[in-house]
Amino acid sequence: MLPITGLPEFGPGDDLAAALAAAAPWLADGDVVVVTSKVVSKVEGRLVRVEPGADREATRQRAIDAETVRLLARRGPLKIVQTRQGWVVAAAGIDASNVAADTLVLLPEDADASARRLRARLRELAGVDVAVVVSDTFGRTWREGLTDVAVGSAGITALDDHRGAVDAHGNRLETTRVAVVDELASAADLVKGKLAGVPVAVVRGLPVARPADGADEGTRPLVRLPADDLFPYGSRDLVGSRAPAADLVPRPGDREAAAAAFRVASAALPEFPVVLRHGGEGDGAVDVHLPDAVTTTSALNAGALVGAAIVQLHAEGWATRWEPAPGAGGTSLVGRLWLGGPAL
Repeated sequence: MLPITGLPEFGPGDDLAAALAAAAPWLADGDVVVVTSKVVSKVEGRLVRVEPGADREATRQRAIDAETVRLLARRGPLKIVQTRQGWVVAAAGIDASNVAADTLVLLPEDADASARRLRARLRELAGVDVAVVVSDTFGRTWREGLTDVAVGSAGITALDDHRGAVDAHGNRLETTRVAVVDELASAADLVKGKLAGVPVAVVRGLPVARPADGADEGTRPLVRLPADDLFPYGSRDLVGSRAPAADLVPRPGDREAAAAAFRVASAALPEFPVVLRHGGEGDGAVDVHLPDAVTTTSALNAGALVGAAIVQLHAEGWATRWEPAPGAGGTSLVGRLWLGGPAL
């Protein structure tokens, strides 16, 4: 890991590649250039100005909300969110350190595209074929301490897929995929550091797997899809994160999902005993009925179960909308539950 020292303070419009080529004339083919995302954001103008007299923290919170597509968890002012780029990160990756007091730094709009541009420009200026990784500092679930990970890359395969290979003991690997670009980002940070003022480092000597022609996906393969995410919400934030969906896209399995959700709700709320039935025509709507005419007690019990079932469906990735039956007295119909997905 080789630090690139002597770089200037960067600002909007600066030529990052030219500065790197001048400061590191020793760049060579096969090197991996790891650049802190803050530098990329600065030269691309991904900055938020804190107006004179404005509260910096209030400005930061507004910027976090603007960069958020899904709130996963919160504690006081701390928010864990999913950004438009797909990253799950504290404060939407907005940085208030190593920057002037009247400025906040956002994550790059598209760090993969930034990495591709930087790689092409270095080839143009220095005549070298390097890979580029754009790194940012993330916390980690269930572990203290921060580490750098990749939020953008070019000229390198992000995941080294070992699935299907056989180890020395004859075991076939089923799930092993190594996040190579994350490991490179973390390794490079050992010589960059947060306080040393060195935002770029080079990793040399690692055989780099190149993407197939036209198949440079950058860091997109690192984003875990909702269907594979076992921890999509903080437990305290699941209810608050749900909102009724106005536009639903029909999705197979709605009746089965509703049945499973009502089973979970019934097991979780034994103090609200009620018998209900439900069904639909595969049109994204499930009608919920009580076996007899609705009474006050049965309506309260059914309401508790429906509410719990809706939250469970949301946790499973379904978007929902509940329509209570008008004038339920004298009929067994409680209401109609619309399902679609996936919920974001």
